[in-house]
Amino acid sequence: QVDLVESRGGFVQTGGSLRLSCAASGLTFSNYIMGWFRQAPGKEREFVGRIMRSGDNTYYVDFAKGRFSISRDNAKNTVYLKMDSLKPEDTAVYYCAAKTVFSTQYNYWGQGTQVTVSA
Repeated sequence: QVDLVESRGGFVQTGGSLRLSCAASGLTFSNYIMGWFRQAPGKEREFVGRIMRSGDNTYYVDFAKGRFSISRDNAKNTVYLKMDSLKPEDTAVYYCAAKTVFSTQYNYWGQGTQVTVSA
């Protein structure tokens, strides 16, 4: 059984920072591309970014560039999302997800964690 468990999110003020983690089990973590997504109230889930298997390549969508950073520790089966300069519009449930290089969609998902940024 594959489990992806995100750390507890939190409540931060505008301009603050937060680091989320996602611990994986039940899979060979280093074989999976790890992604982060988010879903704001009343909106569809959107892609934030991803990190390749060895951690040497990351990709971010525009709103995340320069503010968010994804890293991973394959020895700990954990992926991280560091968020800086947070804005109220970053308020959302954040999800980690895993997929193989052969998959067009993410195969496994975490349960999500709430991040709230106050104005």
